[in-house]
Amino acid sequence: MIQIKEKITLGAQTALLRRCVLKDLDLNEELEKSGLTYDNLRYRTYEEERLENRVAVRIENLRQSSRKIPAISFFSGAGGLDIGFDYAGFSNLAAIETNALFCETLRFNNPKRLVIGPPDFSGDVREREDIADILKKLVGIASPFEGVFHGGPPCQPFSIASNQRFAKGDSNFKRKGFSDKKRGTLLDDYAWFIRKFKPKVFLIENVPGLHEMDNGKELNRILEQLTRVGYSIMSPTILNAADFGVPQNRRRIIIVGSRTGETFEVPKSEKSIIPCFDVFQQKIFDDKNHITREHTAQSVLRYMELDYGERDQLGRVDRLNPLLPSKTVIAGGVAGGGRSHLHPYSPRTLSVRESARLQTFPDDYIFIGPSARQFTQVGNAVPPLLAFKLAHQIYKQFYS
Repeated sequence: MIQIKEKITLGAQTALLRRCVLKDLDLNEELEKSGLTYDNLRYRTYEEERLENRVAVRIENLRQSSRKIPAISFFSGAGGLDIGFDYAGFSNLAAIETNALFCETLRFNNPKRLVIGPPDFSGDVREREDIADILKKLVGIASPFEGVFHGGPPCQPFSIASNQRFAKGDSNFKRKGFSDKKRGTLLDDYAWFIRKFKPKVFLIENVPGLHEMDNGKELNRILEQLTRVGYSIMSPTILNAADFGVPQNRRRIIIVGSRTGETFEVPKSEKSIIPCFDVFQQKIFDDKNHITREHTAQSVLRYMELDYGERDQLGRVDRLNPLLPSKTVIAGGVAGGGRSHLHPYSPRTLSVRESARLQTFPDDYIFIGPSARQFTQVGNAVPPLLAFKLAHQIYKQFYS
């Protein structure tokens, strides 16, 4: 059966929560006194008997032997694309990332890989010639490069979700897209590296808004530049990660180009989707990245009344429906950095590790930094399983 801690009765839970509210007691302390955790608490509606025991395909079981095909990661973040290509048998030679904390995570999990970012380098792709010199001198790549460039330029300028955090009167509410002077031109910088080193294959990942902004004019301009230097480029295609074995609805635009004359064919979607309860039925054996937020009794009293899929309007958090893929994991946190979703069986928000499982990160992949910034790394990442499916298809079509 599903891995859920024994629940206390609704009556005992309600009495505990109301006592904490009336006497202004700390719920976490009261739970500890009783030998309980938030996972011993329950929702009013809970239908365990509807859940079947089934296991999702985990990326840990898909690792391919090394194919010695080199790859370079741009805008690496916490390494979602890197993991997918690594498990598909590619050799990630270097990761380029400008965020110092993300670089710590990359180095911790890949101590032998060159991370081009703070504190040793800027990692800023806008410093084109400097980064190009590092790739030539320290990585040893030349043009044409017979491997793969993969990356997802920061998506906030094109993202609906990131801008909906602001009031409609705020200057940040409207997506700035390519007019964002700091991040909106990073795709142009990425394309410069592709033109300079001419990788055999390149992959671009981003939010659907990348193609929707200005009716696709700027994106098409950049892709036309790449076409002129010999690339066959697929039409920008929106994929839902849930169609490829990821227990999460996450729509992303994918663009793949190659200088082989072939146009990339998107891998076939799975015949059935994976509901998110497949993530929660597996026990978490290590508490790294699995510290859960301490909620107030008032919050839990509200959460426990939610049905599957319903939202707590005050906290703006949603109880996941275990029979469906999760809603999109967002770059939230526990200390002012945003929010995660609510666990389907326990009235609390998810831990970083649970969110990482919804993203299909391996359990042995560790996120460095404060909890809020760990959530940011997880929420910004490409699901490694989706990255694996794309990388595997790239191998089959262009390298096998």
